[in-house]
Amino acid sequence: MSYKLGVIGFGNIAKAIITPLFEQKLIQPKEVICLVNSEKSFQNIKKFYEYDVDIFHASSDESHLIWKCPTKLLSIKPQQLETIEEIKNERNSDIIVSILAGISLNKLEEKFPNHKCVRAVTNIPITIRSGLTAISWGDEFSEDEKNFVKRLFENSGKVFEFSEQYLDIFLALTSSSPAIIALIVEALSDGGLNGGLSKKISEELVLDMILGTILLLKDSKITTADLKNMVTSPGGTTISALRVLEEKGLRSALIEAIIAATNKSKEFG
Repeated sequence: MSYKLGVIGFGNIAKAIITPLFEQKLIQPKEVICLVNSEKSFQNIKKFYEYDVDIFHASSDESHLIWKCPTKLLSIKPQQLETIEEIKNERNSDIIVSILAGISLNKLEEKFPNHKCVRAVTNIPITIRSGLTAISWGDEFSEDEKNFVKRLFENSGKVFEFSEQYLDIFLALTSSSPAIIALIVEALSDGGLNGGLSKKISEELVLDMILGTILLLKDSKITTADLKNMVTSPGGTTISALRVLEEKGLRSALIEAIIAATNKSKEFG
């Protein structure tokens, strides 16, 4: 059985993309070859990964086999890109799908001149199949090729197609913001801790409150302004809380955080 998909770097995000393909039998484990850079990763995947994929060290003699795959998923750290050396084969339709943060299509095409390049941005909820993925295409992709690449991500969440100029802001809003949300959860639960609740109970309440609020916004089709008006009364507790947040500049801080993440992503490109 020949390899159909090569995975360069097999961390949590790559596993989240590939595993549903196995579960739905869209591809067989023996049709996939993976390269990893560390002995620890190699041993962990060999011992604990539920599917029997062929996995090799990036420095091994077998590593060249990955270039025989018609499609490669590039899932390494951006700083490791320079360590990858393309090997040309007879085909002229091979595809590289990169999920490297901030690495532009132009840089990918310079690095892999014998491949069609795709830039994809995804986020950590993909590991529970609630991911958001944006795809930007290089030149000369057929509809069949686009559909194949989109299927790699569709089993793990929603997929969007954007021109590349929007991928940096997409990254900031969807890939960096989970850390911002985690910080907000932590801070709010610390507020509950200050009020005498245990940390465990306080955090559970905050998480359920956030989930319920999101479902209300999505299912009821109300605006954020509508929701604020629903829970804010004259001289009440909520307006007192909102006043403090405005005084402390929370809104501005969040906007600036997204701008900073966007600009950092552009620096990588």
